[in-house]
Amino acid sequence: MNAKVLKTLEFHKIIKRLTEHASTPLGIRMCEDCVPFDELEEVIQAQTQTRDALARLYRHGTISFSGARDIGASLKRLEIGSSLSIPELLSVSALLSAAARARAYGRGETTRLSTGRHMEISEEEENMGDSLDALFAAIEPLPSLNQEISRCIQSEEDLFDDASPKLNSIRRSIRRASDRVHSQLNEIVNSNRTQLQDAVVTMRGGRYCIPVKAEYKNQVGGMVHDQSRNGSTYFIEPMAIVKLNNEIRELEIAEQKEIEAILADLSSQTAPHIESLRTDLSVLSQLDYIFARACLARDMDASCPQFNEAGFIDIRQGRHPLLKKDQVVPIDVTLGKEYNTLIITGPNTGGKTVSLKTVGLLTLMGQAGLHIPAFDGSKLALFREVYADIGDEQSIEQNLSTFSSHMTNIVSILEKADTNSLVLFDELCAGTDPTEGAALAVSILDFLHNMDVRVMATTHYSEIKVYALSTDGVENASCEFNVETLRPTYRLLTGIPGKSNAFAIAGKLGLPSFLIDDAGTRIGKQDKHFEDMIGELEAARVTLEQEKDEVNRYKAEISHLKEELSTSREDLKERRERYLQTAQEEARRILEEAKDTADQTIRRINKLAGGAGVSRELENERAALREKLSEAEKKTAVRAQKKQRREHTAADFRIGDAVRVLSMNLNGTVSTLPNAKGDLFVQMGILRSQVNIRDLELIDEPSVTGPGVPSGNRRKKSNMSGIGASKTMSISPEINLIGMTVDEAMPQLDKYLDDAYLAHLPQVRIIHGRGTGALRNATHKLLKRAPHVEEFHLGAFGEGDHGVTIAKLKEGAK
Repeated sequence: MNAKVLKTLEFHKIIKRLTEHASTPLGIRMCEDCVPFDELEEVIQAQTQTRDALARLYRHGTISFSGARDIGASLKRLEIGSSLSIPELLSVSALLSAAARARAYGRGETTRLSTGRHMEISEEEENMGDSLDALFAAIEPLPSLNQEISRCIQSEEDLFDDASPKLNSIRRSIRRASDRVHSQLNEIVNSNRTQLQDAVVTMRGGRYCIPVKAEYKNQVGGMVHDQSRNGSTYFIEPMAIVKLNNEIRELEIAEQKEIEAILADLSSQTAPHIESLRTDLSVLSQLDYIFARACLARDMDASCPQFNEAGFIDIRQGRHPLLKKDQVVPIDVTLGKEYNTLIITGPNTGGKTVSLKTVGLLTLMGQAGLHIPAFDGSKLALFREVYADIGDEQSIEQNLSTFSSHMTNIVSILEKADTNSLVLFDELCAGTDPTEGAALAVSILDFLHNMDVRVMATTHYSEIKVYALSTDGVENASCEFNVETLRPTYRLLTGIPGKSNAFAIAGKLGLPSFLIDDAGTRIGKQDKHFEDMIGELEAARVTLEQEKDEVNRYKAEISHLKEELSTSREDLKERRERYLQTAQEEARRILEEAKDTADQTIRRINKLAGGAGVSRELENERAALREKLSEAEKKTAVRAQKKQRREHTAADFRIGDAVRVLSMNLNGTVSTLPNAKGDLFVQMGILRSQVNIRDLELIDEPSVTGPGVPSGNRRKKSNMSGIGASKTMSISPEINLIGMTVDEAMPQLDKYLDDAYLAHLPQVRIIHGRGTGALRNATHKLLKRAPHVEEFHLGAFGEGDHGVTIAKLKEGAK
């Protein structure tokens, strides 16, 4: 890609923003060297890496490569057998620490978004590989070597005392000798205060000294090491400590030798891993470069474009990346499918040049492996070259006018452009006679059009607009302008030529109307007719858009009304059911009262009437009344049954349970356990019938007394069955503890297990989440000592994984 277009389209500013996201020296260098690729395979590979890195950023948060220094020179020193210095070994350790962090990040050990929000990630997504797996797998953190370097080296100037036993011993000896020196010097200072300039101990040339006044220098025996600037103080090492100072100096020499031996040993341990370190350096730099591209894409809300070699561009809601996101107006641009030349017209400052630069810069970014600020599904073509003639290229040094400079550039473009090129012209052939300039512009565009070159050009020439209207494969576009407010909307409208709106703008700015009218008379009839036609087209377009917006509003309103109507119907249906239920409950209550009244009346009459005929007639009336009451109860029960009935399993039924056979509307008792198909026998009075569990409903009634069963046991069984049926109707097969503390959750879980056991639930699902594991551990401790729990295990795939525990309950008394 030619360097001129990179400068013209300001690609270097994108590179500067990209470099800000890199943290390693080599990664920064790779960002600075980033240029567009011209091979489709390289472009797709780079885009795939950027996309996968961006996905990892959203899944696991940011990754830090800080500390990964360039140790290339140190590795070359190791190859020739040299020992590394303390800073060099620290650089090796820093590189290995960054490698360990990157390796852990590559395994997905963090699942936090960079924004601080948690992201739900399925196990399948977590285990899904991407194009970066090979790079992360190539990293070798060498933990043992890193630990050894960290154990020995304290800072860039010093080692730890424990770096070796010998170094520790030498430093202890130095400290003891220093203590003896200080002790003797303090005695000398205290006994000779009048002879000293200051009562302090200092060092000169690595030797402990005392500051002696010049007039007393001969009275203090020792070696003179230094003199103050004005000569009033001599720094003398007393003879009493010369031997101790010599001992300290010898120990310091031994200390330095031991440090050199430790560094040599660390270097010898590092040397076998030269290739691994070189690989780590290279991979971390590549990852730093890739994740810098991903961070830039995240900042720009960019997406991965789809590339093709057919010369087809389809940018959806593309934004110029150097403009502020909240201020730039997105544009839709299509080129290379139905037409290969796009002519953009409109007023000045209307966004024509920005549209050109947006298409050119997004093309360069996409081919460099960078995501583009546009909607998903945007398509870009792979171009071997992009040429641009944009801006004022007047050159005083070369004695070129604006037109001459532009024409020189255009001539160069015409010589090099081919079918694999994208050409951008801003104000083509402007700056000269309009008639000649328009004719030249049409000829240039027609030449490139016949060569099947992808071309975008801006212009004010009406002749070029006519050329676009009359030529197949050439399309007009315009940047919308609001004449009322004298402000551009920056929307790019394809298929409609634009007006320069010079008369309207001049009038709004205060130019007298008679001058504007006079100027109108000086325009040729053909040009005036053409401009009027464009104005009519623009007015028709605005009208159509307004009608379209109105239709969309009507559609939204109709959809809203339909939703409200549907909701109202559901409410009416529920209210109707509720009213019917209330009415039938009231009727049942009234019948119950009537029955009680009738019974009391009959008993009183029976006492008074001794005749059998009267009693029989009254009994018949009472039977009729009871029959009506039963019908009302059945209707109420059926309606309640429709609302409350739940599906039962075979484990819900035990011999002796009271049930209702729904198809017969009869109550009975379970006399056999369900078989594999769910069929069992139910005793209903003298009738014994085989029914399926789907046709049964457990009811809270006493079980039918049968032979061979003690009455006490039968009563207990019936009571337990009633409790079980009642509990089963209200107990959920799962409990959610997420959001509770351990102290809040455990009593809730304990009570829930008791209720589930009484409800005869075979197993329950306890949702505690992953989190820190505190809820899960407390849940498992409670389940271990719970008397109703037979066994429990963490959820399998599809059951909730480690965020859920499945507990199987023991079979209780029915």
